[in-house]
Amino acid sequence: MGDYLIYVIEDDKTTREGIEASLSDEYYIKAFPSAENGLEAMEREVPDLVLLDIGLPGIGGVDAISKIKAIDNNIAIIMITGFDEVKTVVSAIRKGAYDYIIKPLKMDELEISIEKALETIKLRREVRALQERYLEENIPCFIAESDATQQVMEVVENVAQSPDTPVLIQGETGTGKELIASAIHYRSPNFNGPFVAVNCAAIPKDLIESELFGYAKGAFSGASAKGKKGRIEEAAKGTLFLDEIGDLSMEAQAKLLRFLEEGEITKLGSTEVKKIKTRIVTATNKNINELIKNDRFREDLYYRIAVIKVKVPSLNERPEDIIPLAKYYITHFNDKFNKQINEITPEAEEELRKHNWTGNVRELRNIVERAVLICRSERLDTEDFGLNESSDENSSGFDEGKLPKLTERGIDLASVQDNLEGLYIRQALKLADGNESKAAKLLNINHHTFRYRRKKLGIEVD
Repeated sequence: MGDYLIYVIEDDKTTREGIEASLSDEYYIKAFPSAENGLEAMEREVPDLVLLDIGLPGIGGVDAISKIKAIDNNIAIIMITGFDEVKTVVSAIRKGAYDYIIKPLKMDELEISIEKALETIKLRREVRALQERYLEENIPCFIAESDATQQVMEVVENVAQSPDTPVLIQGETGTGKELIASAIHYRSPNFNGPFVAVNCAAIPKDLIESELFGYAKGAFSGASAKGKKGRIEEAAKGTLFLDEIGDLSMEAQAKLLRFLEEGEITKLGSTEVKKIKTRIVTATNKNINELIKNDRFREDLYYRIAVIKVKVPSLNERPEDIIPLAKYYITHFNDKFNKQINEITPEAEEELRKHNWTGNVRELRNIVERAVLICRSERLDTEDFGLNESSDENSSGFDEGKLPKLTERGIDLASVQDNLEGLYIRQALKLADGNESKAAKLLNINHHTFRYRRKKLGIEVD
């Protein structure tokens, strides 16, 4: 426990010095005769725990709690109080105090209270470290060089503190809305629960109800004999992310609204009502107000899902992030493809900055992946990124003449497949004049599968 810093704020000199002498062998102790002195010191060095007398001159102990929490909400506070002040302790606990000790102090009781408080702090630190490690490894699109990105992440930080407040994320395709939802989840009290993502646009309308709410045994022809859990139930005690919420049918919207209002679900073909606690995070690149005007989205549902709104800026709105992001992805794909690329030429950096990123971060990631995969040196130049090629070749990541060769170092087949698939989806859309149904037939797949793959690869329909 010796790594912890404890402030003792007590106006009685004998009590203050007694606590300091008793605890200094185990903890770093700093003692102050007033809240004003302690608060001033906290601006320079934040303690882990504060032993705070209630009956202080000047700023009283109860009033000091909110000022301490404003400096750092994670500081643990143990109140020191006399018998005649016990009623005041209730107010202190409500304001965020961890515990209280009654004078005359018994050091063994104080030490036990301190140990419990510091164990709580230790657990919070461990959880926070896990969260930060996950975010560092999995949320790269919010490397915050730009003010716009920093503002979004500040909102995410605040929103995440609640375990169940609904959040609506808005932004262009490819801006990283699902990653924002992940960031909210992994910074929230639901961190240890599941994060379940559902693309509403990729599920046929006649299956969306069973997908979200599940179904009972024998609910319909072809149903599993065991029944099935819905995605809402899978996300219990965690976060359910509904992407492309604007594509949800009016019928499904009505049932989702009921869940948001009641916290209950009923599986298809069942009468059993289940209580489920989960946070709902939704996302769309559509104008929901326009959908409401056209009777394609329920206004009451909109107010329920948009308690908090997060607007994700496009990559073109945060140009300062382009090169840091590109360098992050180079490191990522160096590991994936066993490459040792360590530089982007100044000319290539300039091309990256000038490019119109219609596909946002997803497009940048695909272009860097292609560049790292085909590069034959240790630096990436303009031709590796292919930003001056036609949009068909550029966005897909490959053209027919640039397929990577299989060598003894191996190759990432999944990436090759994604890039080739992107190439043919774009070609099919071009031949079909942007008609998705016709394009799907050209590729011999159904419309829903085509649309799901197109969106997953970040391909826009002109």
